[in-house]
Amino acid sequence: MNDITFMEMAIQEAEKAAQKGEVPIGAVIVKDGEVIATGHNVRETEQLASSHAEFIAIERANRVVGSWRLEECTLYVTLEPCPMCAGAILQSRIPRVIFGAYDQKAGCVGSLMNLLQDDRFNHTCEVVAEVKQSECSSLLTDFFRQLRERKKRAKRDLQ
Repeated sequence: MNDITFMEMAIQEAEKAAQKGEVPIGAVIVKDGEVIATGHNVRETEQLASSHAEFIAIERANRVVGSWRLEECTLYVTLEPCPMCAGAILQSRIPRVIFGAYDQKAGCVGSLMNLLQDDRFNHTCEVVAEVKQSECSSLLTDFFRQLRERKKRAKRDLQ
């Protein structure tokens, strides 16, 4: 298996989020070539700020590994991590992060700043960006377009 295959799995996780009406973001954590944890965005369902795909996958991987350290793992995520998730990645010592689409509004792995490669921290990550970028971006673009259309229809129906 390779980065593209694992990113496709993260995309499948993102599609699960979309089916629930959640922003379609998915994450997969791999250790020794095997998926050990997955997660997708459930922030609206759970009404918890921390219910991001990466955060959920990290917590699951911690339980699988039996440690807060994920030093031999790779995280695949469809959208550039936000500051909260970048912090969780650093704290869990994940050495390699692969993401699909940049997030110009909240991304902290290159867009607004790059927390994962700031040498002032005691841990940094190898980062690979834009793996299956068009598919990851399309998921988000399509989701928000459909959401806007539903809101317009609902507004028209009320009139």
